[in-house]
Amino acid sequence: MPRRSPGIDPEGGLTVAAPVRSRPTGVGRNLDIPLPPVPGASQEEIRRQNLGAVLRYVHLHGPTSRAELTSRLGLNRSTIGALAADLTASGLVTEEAPTTGRRAGRPSLVVSPRSDRVYAHALSIDADRLRAALIGLGGRILDLREVPRPGGMSAIDAVRPLADLVRGMERTVAPDALLVGGAVAVTDTTRDADGGLRIVGVEEGLSAVLEAELTACPGFVAGDLADIAGLAEHIRGVAPGIDDLIYLHGDLGISAGIVVGGRLMVGHRGHSGKVGHMVVNPNGLPCGCGSRGCWETEISEVALLRHAGRDPDDRAAVADVLRAAADGDPTALAAVEQVADWLGFGVANLVNVVNPDAVVFGGSLRDIYIAGADTVRRRLDAMPLPASREHLRLRAAALGRDAVLIGAAELAFDKLLADPLNVGVAGPSGPAEPV
Repeated sequence: MPRRSPGIDPEGGLTVAAPVRSRPTGVGRNLDIPLPPVPGASQEEIRRQNLGAVLRYVHLHGPTSRAELTSRLGLNRSTIGALAADLTASGLVTEEAPTTGRRAGRPSLVVSPRSDRVYAHALSIDADRLRAALIGLGGRILDLREVPRPGGMSAIDAVRPLADLVRGMERTVAPDALLVGGAVAVTDTTRDADGGLRIVGVEEGLSAVLEAELTACPGFVAGDLADIAGLAEHIRGVAPGIDDLIYLHGDLGISAGIVVGGRLMVGHRGHSGKVGHMVVNPNGLPCGCGSRGCWETEISEVALLRHAGRDPDDRAAVADVLRAAADGDPTALAAVEQVADWLGFGVANLVNVVNPDAVVFGGSLRDIYIAGADTVRRRLDAMPLPASREHLRLRAAALGRDAVLIGAAELAFDKLLADPLNVGVAGPSGPAEPV
């Protein structure tokens, strides 16, 4: 069998989530086709499912004509018209005549998500900052604010400043806006007050504390940052429709969101994906986890700075090293090549284990991958089994820093998309009521 290199797309491409511990509705199947009715399903159950299919389609694809919905969803024209009318009456979508193009006959109305009225709280507890966003139906970021995260601050301690950010944004929300829920993404590697690294998971009770602090929000979901960012790239980034993928996220540490058969692998109590702590070099450097030669000691920003002769604590210098490498600086080029070689080494092992269709590089690994794509490819030409590499695609993440917030919003929207007319929602100052 001839060997083929994995497809390299360094810039990514714009193509097209339920608690993180379960599969979001629609993940792992063609999102554009309604599920077949369950045998014996009532007319109301079928209607609810079809309403969800229409709302999910415009949520993911944006303004869509009734004619296109009829074609894409396989439902007849009158059914689409009735469903769109119900969603419009509930304030979830709008219907308007198209503003461009003139064709004979009556134009098909365009169905659009009410991004300005229907929204979710999306929060992120990163290694060095706290971020909060209001994200409208359709994935539109309405407002985004952030503050630094001091060293040693636990996720529970981060709830109050996050809630303050949310309350500040809520003051700008229209009185008739509908809040459908919230979700928070939590990094697994933090820095103690003394500067040491600490590997943690999502703290028990975090969701409950958020719900108690933000009483107007109907439910909060908490999950691992890499898992949530991976789902965002799976749904809205570079990997839509790819049901077997590995999303690699670089920050203070290295972690992964792994999707197999359309289902996110979370492991016992959600602690899977700690790929940065697989040992690749037994004689390597000590790792913050207590082991030696972990993968993240060879591919992190700290490793790049160390090889480039820069201060390993100066994270701002990473961009300088990458720019110098692009300009042909020998020391920077050698540093990028060494880190990229170890990056390809670890990916090759993961590819043999998981056999994904795609590997997506996000966080700090995105820029390192782009700078060293040829070196990564050479490792993947040589190490994985042919059956595991011949179909493999490598992609740079498309959503950038906002991936975790967009993914968190998808988690919060999931109940609404599954049952649009019977999900409790709340305005900025009122109790949850059914639509």
